[in-house]
Amino acid sequence: MSHDAIISLILGAVTLQPLAVLSALLAFIAIMSVTAFLITRTTQGDDVLNRLNRFSGDQTHQPSSPVDEYDDRNRSPLTGLYRSLNRMLSRTTATSRLTEQLSRADLRIKPAEWLTLVLILGAAVGLIFSVRVGNILPLPVGVIVALIASQIFLRVRQSRRLSAFNRQLGDTMMLLSNALRAGYSFTQAVSTVAQSASPPIGDEFARATREIALGINVDEALQHMVERNQSEDFDLMVTAVQIQRVVGGNLAEILDTIAFTIRERVRIEGEIRTLTAQARTSGYIITGLPIGVAVLLYFIEPT
Repeated sequence: MSHDAIISLILGAVTLQPLAVLSALLAFIAIMSVTAFLITRTTQGDDVLNRLNRFSGDQTHQPSSPVDEYDDRNRSPLTGLYRSLNRMLSRTTATSRLTEQLSRADLRIKPAEWLTLVLILGAAVGLIFSVRVGNILPLPVGVIVALIASQIFLRVRQSRRLSAFNRQLGDTMMLLSNALRAGYSFTQAVSTVAQSASPPIGDEFARATREIALGINVDEALQHMVERNQSEDFDLMVTAVQIQRVVGGNLAEILDTIAFTIRERVRIEGEIRTLTAQARTSGYIITGLPIGVAVLLYFIEPT
């Protein structure tokens, strides 16, 4: 490379706009933060589940990595930052609501980690638009849009997980009924479902099994499942189980009746969604097409 080329490169770097340099720096930080976060979560697993497994004596759900999540020597600086943020955020009521939303969305991360990722990505997108328009105003707008988009993403994840939970509920109740007919107690039947069912309902019953092993009674463990999943069908099943435990009766027949009702409801809902799929897809396309075209034209020809 000639001296003139080197001088031109240095002058080009010096004359870069400060906002562009800041945008590139923040994008680099965002990428490194996401990478470090993924590595940290992969090696350490979920702290809550690991702690429940440790105290309940469940060895089937132990983390595959030999890293001890309670050993501070194995923690990265980013994890220490997340722990400090979690301590500060734990004093607010919004953090508990965010924790519940993350749990319902099946995202095994902490509120501080989630907020950090959302804010960094929102700031990075805002800086990109700031460089494009030459104004700092899109920066806070990008952060606000990222926070709104994160809530939408959580609700979509929660809706999908709840739909999967409800689709599995009929078969799960039949499994409970068959286990009861085979002579199992209700606690043993719940443990059988935890071992046999697939996620997400298998994970929920596994967590209930661990809570029962820690000393929580069956009614409270089932009520915790209702609060975590917000499923009306499962609430109906739990209510029937609680009533049967008080007044008695054949629980297997009750579960069979509820399972048949739930299966028919799921079948009818599936037929309705199939018949209306084309109309719903057309509505999504027609709604999003003007916005997409406007954004594309803005980048192609802003004037």
